[in-house]
Amino acid sequence: MSTRAKPAFTGRRARFIALCLLPGVVFVLLFTYYPMVRGAIIAFQRYNLFDLTATPFVGLENFQAVLAEDRFWTALRNTGTWVVVSLLFQFVLGFGLALLLRRHFRGRGLYQAWVFFPWAMSGFLIGLLWRWMFNGQFGVINDLLLKAGIIDERIGFLASPGWAMTSVIVANVWYGVTFFAIMIMAALQSVPRELYEAASVDGASRLRQFWHVTLPHIRPTLALIVLLRIIWILNFPDLIYAMTGGGPAGSTDIITTFLIQQVAGGDYGRAGAVGLLVLGLLLAFSVFYLNATRFEKAR
Repeated sequence: MSTRAKPAFTGRRARFIALCLLPGVVFVLLFTYYPMVRGAIIAFQRYNLFDLTATPFVGLENFQAVLAEDRFWTALRNTGTWVVVSLLFQFVLGFGLALLLRRHFRGRGLYQAWVFFPWAMSGFLIGLLWRWMFNGQFGVINDLLLKAGIIDERIGFLASPGWAMTSVIVANVWYGVTFFAIMIMAALQSVPRELYEAASVDGASRLRQFWHVTLPHIRPTLALIVLLRIIWILNFPDLIYAMTGGGPAGSTDIITTFLIQQVAGGDYGRAGAVGLLVLGLLLAFSVFYLNATRFEKAR
């Protein structure tokens, strides 16, 4: 009769594991949760950076001031346009790119590395590059459009309220297509090849295989990466700040650039209020979205 030996030094191992985890836990508490809690507290105070002892509790005053400001509602509308349009084109183009790169052809690895390279670059640097490309005097976009005969004179894309949002969305789409291509390629590789073989035996065309085999299998992954991308785009002011700084005349202001402007102006109470409002919107949307996708999956 054999008996299974119990692991020795269980208490010592537990202490060792706890000791290894301690630096990471402390780091997360100090640099993630403490700023979040502190920011939430500041949202209900009149915060003076030059006199930290004078921070009276003002209740909902900061929230009322933010909601009464026209720039906040303009930034909120711009945020909706920024997120929806960017996400739509990033998803469609990224999906198509993933399907193309999934095929086997000569130099496939080189093309994949070339396509994925932008994702390794800083968003602010990408913004500076596109700012140069959209420059109204010597930008390459104007040069190409002039040579193609599409326009007769140069356009100040980033100086025009009508063109500025379109310009930053184009840059964001170019930057974000890579994310969807990478994630969707990984999801496509998880589909068992046997399913395609069985569908081929049943006489299913490639379109029917995609619709009835590929899409149902990767739908949960697609739902998750879409949610992650929405959160990322909404909290991504780097590119806009590099290209337009939120201008001209607030035409490219989004919620996060509006928040940064409050911080830059020294109004930390309002900045905290904006941060909590954004957090509330994201939480509410995430709960609704996850419930909706779970219902779709169950159905």
